[in-house]
Amino acid sequence: MLDTPDVLRRTGGKPVKSIVFSEATIAAKVAELGAAITAAYPDGELLVLGLLKGSFIFLSDLVRTIERPVQVDFLVASSYGSEKVSSGTVRLLYDPETRLKGKHILLVEDIIDTGRTLRRLMALLGERQPRSLAICALLDKRIAADPPAELRFVGFDAPPAFLVGYGLDHAENYRHLPFIADLE
Repeated sequence: MLDTPDVLRRTGGKPVKSIVFSEATIAAKVAELGAAITAAYPDGELLVLGLLKGSFIFLSDLVRTIERPVQVDFLVASSYGSEKVSSGTVRLLYDPETRLKGKHILLVEDIIDTGRTLRRLMALLGERQPRSLAICALLDKRIAADPPAELRFVGFDAPPAFLVGYGLDHAENYRHLPFIADLE
């Protein structure tokens, strides 16, 4: 267990198993992703959509590294309802207020696991006639049998661990950590 005074202070006295991606490693990867996104979208309106709640810290850092004008909005999607297993039906609990038609849309996600919700969400967004549609994910578990075709920008392959920090949570805790840690 990692129980240094700094980690314990940040986690409220709860140790984590290990730090998987440090603050510096994440910052370097976010800058790299920002440069790739800047190069990929030389013209047209770019709307960066954050999938809440997990993406908010990543999105905040990411948009500051994109060296071109961007618009930012958020959406909240649910496919679980009150169940622990995805129903396969995606409902938008908060729909972006920004018009999507004719814009480049970049959906920002914290972590991709099965990809089912993302595939359905991309179909819903595609119905709004954007100029292009792509996904940027900080982490990819690489377990999706059929990853979304729009997955264009990925920060890191996620190890098979329960990850927290940098927006990722466990029961709404740990999101504030500047690093990504293995909670197990």
